[in-house]
Amino acid sequence: MLGSQSPPRLQPRTLASRAVVALTAASMVAASPPTRAQEVMRGLPIIRDAEIEQLLKDYTAPILKVAGLSHQNIQIVIINDRSFNAFVADGRRIFVNVGALMQAKTPNELIGVFAHETGHLAGGHLARMREELARAETSAIIAMLAGLGAAVAGATSRGTAGDNAGQLGMAALTAPQSVLVHTLLSYQRAQEEQADKAGVKFLTETGQSPKGMYDTFKRFADETIYQTPYIDPYLQSHPMPQQRVNALEQLAKTSPYWDKKDPPALQLRHDLMRAKLSGFIDRPDTVARRYPAADSSLPARYARAIAAYRHSDLHGAVLQIDALAQSDPGNPYFLELKGQALVENGRAAEAIPPLRRAAELAPNATPIRVLLAQALVATKDPKAAAEAIPLLRVAVTHEPDMPDGYNQLALAYGERGDYAQADLASAEAALANGDLKTARELAARAKTRFATGSPGWVRADDIVTFKPANANRF
Repeated sequence: MLGSQSPPRLQPRTLASRAVVALTAASMVAASPPTRAQEVMRGLPIIRDAEIEQLLKDYTAPILKVAGLSHQNIQIVIINDRSFNAFVADGRRIFVNVGALMQAKTPNELIGVFAHETGHLAGGHLARMREELARAETSAIIAMLAGLGAAVAGATSRGTAGDNAGQLGMAALTAPQSVLVHTLLSYQRAQEEQADKAGVKFLTETGQSPKGMYDTFKRFADETIYQTPYIDPYLQSHPMPQQRVNALEQLAKTSPYWDKKDPPALQLRHDLMRAKLSGFIDRPDTVARRYPAADSSLPARYARAIAAYRHSDLHGAVLQIDALAQSDPGNPYFLELKGQALVENGRAAEAIPPLRRAAELAPNATPIRVLLAQALVATKDPKAAAEAIPLLRVAVTHEPDMPDGYNQLALAYGERGDYAQADLASAEAALANGDLKTARELAARAKTRFATGSPGWVRADDIVTFKPANANRF
């Protein structure tokens, strides 16, 4: 199910040219480590989709394995932003923009991006940046204190000599800031070069071509070719584009897999992903131009079917989706799409059979499980709600920071008349969304409905007394 979830709006650092302002974001992350996933992602326009998430897992699994990270449960988080961007903000997630997914024409291009970001994770760059930041800040603070002493001395002196001393003192106050920025940028440029090298190494060890990674960075370099003469290389968080491309080309072309192509089946899945995103995100006229009626390929039919359902042609969309399912009966995501279209158009009972089948074909796809539960709850049948509850309990156990799962769980418990569990699930949803005030209010009400000391009462009490790790920073 492709849907938007609004769980701090971090300012993502662009893969091509992360600017000086990124240091501010890096400082904030370093100073305030989150205790829950939502503290990292709150406010980001996150997209959840079972099909795309599975494809990206398949892209990253071999890379993470050779990098020694396969047991760390690294998640790929999709952000609804049209710019080409990927970044890491903690040691557990790689964030990637929709723009990167749609603009990468081949799987290899996207896999190259993930290989680079995995280089950051494997190198422990975030932790090392925090250490470097602490060292740089200490040096800067000492220098600033020395400058403050000079400024005070200048202020208390008289005459020209005193004025000159004061000016030197004030200059000494601002100089450490400049040194701090240059030091951290230099350190970050070194990390980017290391991530490039690690990315090529991971691709070679998995028998994949580094050409896609090279092509991506070359495109960035070509886009900035006219800006390069006006760029101060010492105020960039990345190596200069052309220098980076030249170094990457020399390294990448030594790979024995340079000319290796993506398997056709993988390319088809990649094309289906791009078509799906276009169908959901683009205007219908854009979809029609990109995937005209004369194009009978599976991705084109997919994009047109999605656009039809999104723009009030449910009957035509269902016919097109049924045709897609007949073309590939084992594809759970065509069935999921049909279920989503029906649920969102008030035909929940009709959505249940295709969603049941989709859940059987993709048993580990949490978004499909939640959508099936949503359809069951929407029937307003207490028996269906009873069936939805275990589905949702499994979903929120696997993903405890998923507001949609908790919201549906609250509705399911409400249909069953279990208002204590409904309040608790609503409190969990508010907590996952970062609304601590509402979470505490709902949890406090839930406590009055549970038996004192019961598991539900204990969990509600945990939420009432929950205190973010950074609550006493200021």
